[in-house]
Amino acid sequence: MTRTLTVSIGQHSERGRKDANQDFHGVLVPEGPALRLKGIAAVVADGISSSALGAMASETAVKSFLSDYYATPDSWTVRSAAKRVLAATNSWLYAQTRRAAEPGDSDRGCVTTLSALVLRSRTAHVFHAGDTRISRLAGRSLEQITEDHRVVVSNHENYLGRALGVSPQVEFNCVSVPVQVGDVFVLTSDGVHEHLRPRDIAEAISSAGVDLQSAARRIVDAAYETGSGDNLTALIVRIESLPEGEPDEIVGEVGDLPPAPLLEPPTRFDGYDILRRLHAGSRGHVYLAVDPGSGERVALKVPGIELRGDRDYLRHFTMEEWIARRLDSPHVLKAHGRITPRSHLYTVMRYVEGRTLAQWMADHREPDLETVRRLVEQIARGLQAFHRREMIHGDLRPENVLIDTAGTVQIIDFGATRVAGLVEEGGRTDDALPQGAIQYTAPECFLGDPPSPVSDIFALGVLAYQMLTGRLPYGGDAARARTARRQRRLRYVSARHARPLLPAWVDGALRRATHPDPQRRYEVLSEFVHDLRHPNPALAETRGVPLMERDPILFWRGLCLVLGVTVVVLLAILVLRGH
Repeated sequence: MTRTLTVSIGQHSERGRKDANQDFHGVLVPEGPALRLKGIAAVVADGISSSALGAMASETAVKSFLSDYYATPDSWTVRSAAKRVLAATNSWLYAQTRRAAEPGDSDRGCVTTLSALVLRSRTAHVFHAGDTRISRLAGRSLEQITEDHRVVVSNHENYLGRALGVSPQVEFNCVSVPVQVGDVFVLTSDGVHEHLRPRDIAEAISSAGVDLQSAARRIVDAAYETGSGDNLTALIVRIESLPEGEPDEIVGEVGDLPPAPLLEPPTRFDGYDILRRLHAGSRGHVYLAVDPGSGERVALKVPGIELRGDRDYLRHFTMEEWIARRLDSPHVLKAHGRITPRSHLYTVMRYVEGRTLAQWMADHREPDLETVRRLVEQIARGLQAFHRREMIHGDLRPENVLIDTAGTVQIIDFGATRVAGLVEEGGRTDDALPQGAIQYTAPECFLGDPPSPVSDIFALGVLAYQMLTGRLPYGGDAARARTARRQRRLRYVSARHARPLLPAWVDGALRRATHPDPQRRYEVLSEFVHDLRHPNPALAETRGVPLMERDPILFWRGLCLVLGVTVVVLLAILVLRGH
């Protein structure tokens, strides 16, 4: 059985009774990985008829969407990718409108409506602004999916309420619906659907059978014959087959290749010279190898023996190299550059000579603040590379941070990484239980919340705290706080207990980064990094903070003074009683 999304297409457009056709339409059916990762896109646009720039606007909008959407990162969701592309297109069209239009003459604008359909896996994603329309065949009629953005003033007067190129920002309707084999989607310009009843369009499609091209032409001809005076466009997409499996299973079928066996160095495997074992654990075995073709040393990882029957584990294992190939940062471990056919399932990453942050902390019990800042800044830049691609690392801990011989930090191990583009609406997620080490897992993840940028910030805050103090900000309590009630009882232990000379505002930054409530945490990494280096008066505020946390030295001195006075008083009482 097929595992591929396939469609049949019919499309036709005419200028009708107008001098020029200001409608534009297009469909792109990619091949290979792009089909699985991005899907199939179909777009119809209708340039504003009162402007000579309408045709340019509609053509630009369609061509920009079909090219730029497929150029966005594979890790982005369909909605995020499409909205960003459309926002950029709108900005460009609006700039042309301002340049072309006379003051007070908006009719000369570079303005167009647009309706876009993206079929990806088992979901149809619709993006729409204006009065073009997307409908789905429903028996002998049509189910309208989009909403016509027209403002009706009277029976004789109405105007377009939303379109590209009118203003700096435009709001798009975004709808996602599940699909089945045999579903038929119809994209039309207003010159068609304002002059034909939905059942007439449905009848034209049904009577044409498998010939959708003929159906599109019939629809356009019928609209013309009923007296339409506008441009006429009809685009029909019928789903012939859908990929099998879960909607988010688009990285690759883990069952296609058997897991690689355990290796006994020195040996040769799939063209790599295996030199020695670097690591052995339940989740995988890592070997130092050489690629004879390039002479580069690589880290070859094979799945752990105990988990080879776990499909979820193998899926995450497969994703690691896929993720590494989509991130470009000196602070994120890169995949090996050469891609060769493989006989088994394994990953190949660049080999980094160095040590983990765990080993570094064992070697540096009391690092200075500036050294810790530099390490945190590098880790933050690596995490930012994830976040820009709508990925959450999800397992930031000392063992997953490498420091090479030049002092450069690299984040490794992407088995728990959450990729937004692979968790579309309706897709299965693995967020019921945290994937990372519990000591560094944000408290909200234990309550079922999905990992987010602020949960990565929590983990980085814990790392920074641990580098400075050798301890955890909540001891072992955070890992045991699995209910909202217990999390509200968590009490931050000031880093100044272990480092009395640490500035209060640095301690305040650590407190905020590791706050149990994600709403009170830093929203972006750059804020945390900035506050570690620049005094923030708000973080030095001590009202409401116990004296023991504000100034532990003063607290203990005061306590000793009170105890000393108490002892003197008690001795005095005993002496008086003796007399």
